[in-house]
Amino acid sequence: MFTANESWSRRGNERKRRSARIRYLLASAACLMALLASPGASYAQVPTYEVTPTESSIKFGVDSSVSINGIFEKWNASIKFSSRDVRSAVLDIEIEADSVNTGSHMKDNKLKGKDFFNVKESPLIIFKSTEIVQTGPNTFDIEGNFTIRGVTKTEKLTLTSDSKGTPTGSLDGIMAFDRKDYGMTSGIPFIKIANRVEVNVRLKWRRVSGPPPIFRQ
Repeated sequence: MFTANESWSRRGNERKRRSARIRYLLASAACLMALLASPGASYAQVPTYEVTPTESSIKFGVDSSVSINGIFEKWNASIKFSSRDVRSAVLDIEIEADSVNTGSHMKDNKLKGKDFFNVKESPLIIFKSTEIVQTGPNTFDIEGNFTIRGVTKTEKLTLTSDSKGTPTGSLDGIMAFDRKDYGMTSGIPFIKIANRVEVNVRLKWRRVSGPPPIFRQ
């Protein structure tokens, strides 16, 4: 048999335990509601970059008996991170092949034709990164799928970053490929053309939200 005092003490302890459980449940619910109310909170921890085309460029050149160098005037590029690790970035570049400009209508028309870019059937030249390896304090080897003329192969873009932790910066890169690997086996009359094509990329970016990425060196 419990005495009156023991019974009262027992009921008091039960009330305290119930009160503690209620406070815990209320605190948990408040945390959950706070997370649901701010769905972008987790994204704030990931760097968000924007490439500014007006300050950027994509150029190309090939050794030949007559100079063949040019730029692409229409393209889009994006840099997206899945974490703060700089190696988590994915670089996407889409170039409108028809926007090639060598300064010569004859050369442009030849490059746009079926023997080279074949822009009617393959209007886009695409590079999508698949792996980023940091090779130095501010240098990277970026392996990716390169598509031109509808043919896709793995190529490597070597990039150098001019900044760390700043709100703006630029990336300068070089990628070289063999044009014959992509079916561009023809030449231009009276012009001797090498097989190696070099692409030079300069991407000016600004960080629009999130913290800066973390470099590993």
